[in-house]
Amino acid sequence: MKVLIFGATGMVGQGVVRACLADQSVKLVETIGRNPLNLQHPKLRELLRSDLFHYDDIEDRLRGFDACLFCLGLSSFGVKEDAYTRITYDLTMAAARILARLNPGMTFLYISGAHTDSTEKGKSMWARVKGRTENALLQLPFTAYMFRPGAMQPVPGTRSKTWAYNLLYLPLKPLFPLLRRMFPNHVFTTEEIGRAMLAVARDGYEKRILETLDIRRVLG
Repeated sequence: MKVLIFGATGMVGQGVVRACLADQSVKLVETIGRNPLNLQHPKLRELLRSDLFHYDDIEDRLRGFDACLFCLGLSSFGVKEDAYTRITYDLTMAAARILARLNPGMTFLYISGAHTDSTEKGKSMWARVKGRTENALLQLPFTAYMFRPGAMQPVPGTRSKTWAYNLLYLPLKPLFPLLRRMFPNHVFTTEEIGRAMLAVARDGYEKRILETLDIRRVLG
């Protein structure tokens, strides 16, 4: 399986990259992003790019992939709706539309979030925008799955790019083992999310939107 990853340098993306590199069924991992991973592996190929809204000039590099694991996102903390929409909706759809055209047999897996608003009408700004993004992805001519994880534990050595998240995760770090035992269906490591995405990319799933219980079911 050949896998394309967006957002590989983020907290979730770093765990997903690790899961892909460790999976024997994955033959190639190509990441697309603005910053290097500072990681070397025989299966890993990086495409550094400042413009993540336009891809016409690199179409040849985007063909032939079996799955896209889209982990790129923006925290809504302190961000206005138009700026949040530009990254969460506009950027995601710019990439997804060209991938759907170039790889109609591709499986597209999108990291969304628990409590995303599929109606697009709720009070929570981030949930509305995520819901709009999910709905648009599900209309594209490839097979798409939305992942809505709850609490996520970064794998060792990874950090969020959002300072507020790091302030939150620091005091929680010693509590994660306890939280995982107390709430096994709602707390995942980012590497577990990667393994679940790969499993769905290979085998499919009965639902297109996977809530926390679905993710745990996929992991077994």
